[in-house]
Amino acid sequence: MKKILTVAFVFIVVFPAAGTGQEGSPLLTRPGWEAGAQAGHYRYLEPDFAKLTGNHAGVVVARNFTNAEGVFSRIDFRGSYGRLNYESNGTGAQNRVPDWILEARAVAGVDGIVGSFSLSPFLGLGYRYLYNDSRGYSTTGAIGYRRYSNYLYAPAGFTARIHLGGRWVLAPTIERDVLLQARQVTKLSDTDTGLMDVTNEQKKGRGHRASLMLEKDHWAIGAWTHYWHIKDSEFQCATPVANGQCVGGIEPENYTRESGLEIRYRF
Repeated sequence: MKKILTVAFVFIVVFPAAGTGQEGSPLLTRPGWEAGAQAGHYRYLEPDFAKLTGNHAGVVVARNFTNAEGVFSRIDFRGSYGRLNYESNGTGAQNRVPDWILEARAVAGVDGIVGSFSLSPFLGLGYRYLYNDSRGYSTTGAIGYRRYSNYLYAPAGFTARIHLGGRWVLAPTIERDVLLQARQVTKLSDTDTGLMDVTNEQKKGRGHRASLMLEKDHWAIGAWTHYWHIKDSEFQCATPVANGQCVGGIEPENYTRESGLEIRYRF
């Protein structure tokens, strides 16, 4: 995070903000609406215990606001769905597990142009929601349950734009996501074994994302990747406490990576 803020400070000193006379340049953040589709591969891993893998597909919608001084803000939404394959060393396997991801973000930054190159640092706030439904039975007869995951995080990064000629622009983006809070709700009552639903807080973690887009006028197409590493949660009871003891557990350390392709139309 400190490195990103240092880069942003250097940018403010070195790069002049876009101003009057540069409106409409393909190197600036384009104002207006964007809508598109994405598809990719999803992998969730709990080391030495379980993993979920498969393909996801979804939609993206965004709205950009700009002014004559080169300041921009952006709100965007992503919804993605897949049927994943679950494998565990202890509880067997299960196929076609429904998995939803919903994400909303708001960021603000400034565009700076030097010649045929621009750099746009940004900071913001993001929320990621995941719903996974593994109710049913695995290959070993283990009973599955629903899981709800909530991340609140602060994205910080920058987009560079390189003018290739003829209004074609290459736009790489690099971002660090600082985890502010993670909350996992596990519906253990789905197992009908007398266990209670459990809510675990995970306070340590980090993420990053990157993309490489090719832009021209109304269209943008390219590749992207998202990554999360979340540490162990605290212990929570899943049965009433008796004599100072209970049955329970933690939300284990986990890694998530999504990578895919995306196409957008910019109104």
